[in-house]
Amino acid sequence: MTTDTPPTGSSPLRDSARRTLQLEQQAIAALIERLDEDFDRACELILACPGRVVVTGMGKSGHVAGKVAATLASTGTPAFFVHPGEASHGDLGMITPGDVVLALSNSGETAEVTALLPLLKRMGTPLISMTGRPGSTLARHADAHLDAGVEREACPLDLAPTSSTTAALALGDALAVALLESRGFTAEDFARSHPGGSLGKRLLLRVADLMHQGSRLPSVPLGSPLRDALLEITRQGLGFTCVVDDDGRLSGVYTDGDLRRTLDQHSNLTDLKVDDVMTRPGKRVNAEILAAEAVRIMEDNRITALAVVDDDGRPVGALHMHDLLASGVI
Repeated sequence: MTTDTPPTGSSPLRDSARRTLQLEQQAIAALIERLDEDFDRACELILACPGRVVVTGMGKSGHVAGKVAATLASTGTPAFFVHPGEASHGDLGMITPGDVVLALSNSGETAEVTALLPLLKRMGTPLISMTGRPGSTLARHADAHLDAGVEREACPLDLAPTSSTTAALALGDALAVALLESRGFTAEDFARSHPGGSLGKRLLLRVADLMHQGSRLPSVPLGSPLRDALLEITRQGLGFTCVVDDDGRLSGVYTDGDLRRTLDQHSNLTDLKVDDVMTRPGKRVNAEILAAEAVRIMEDNRITALAVVDDDGRPVGALHMHDLLASGVI
């Protein structure tokens, strides 16, 4: 992100940090121009894979590989990390012919990784490499090569993996997101692998889990005096009431906002029926939709409560913004 306003303040430490961030930003930007048919081929190999993506790498590349494996696994692509050194001493048994191997090595010559090449070829396991050198051993023997090369490291000695690991991490994210979109991966799919914490609550909770029902459902019959609707709103404390017809179906809702409009438009409330001033047909949701979707509906319509109806349009519950706040959904 660029800005016309120069950074305020300066010190040798901050100047060093800015140079690092600028170099890493440039390294990521350079990746865009180098995306080619090999990226498509890598995605196709993974999408056609009946097994899992086995991600491997040594040293700093190994740390990046672990994160890439975790990102793939959480976005719909089964994946896990295998240490290349351990693979040569028994862990190769974790890799099957139905898997795809994604190997990371900035030089493309890491001995522990290249040692796996004959074994992978013998098993017929497809290999995707991510290196900084397209002419390297690992790149040349791969079925698809992802070029994560950088002009220089952010380290002033041009030695410590900095820009190169940032570029590899970003390219791994790009691969995961491309696969996610190709699979049509949804928020609900994402929730299945993230059931814990506030993220899980936001994605897994449904309206049925939070709504008020039974005796806590505010409701008055169509044709009721406005006074009865106001008493019901006060009694239930949800800021609205459902208005139902003779068959129990939702005809409309009457809310605190409707009351303000009623007071503005009518000087005498005594003879008013709720039918005369209610909102028709009223916003409503199904009990099975995600609570996060109910939040979006409330925000889009600038309301704080929703009627929850069944497939026949009969109210089965009421949902208030306070319930969503208390549950951690927002």
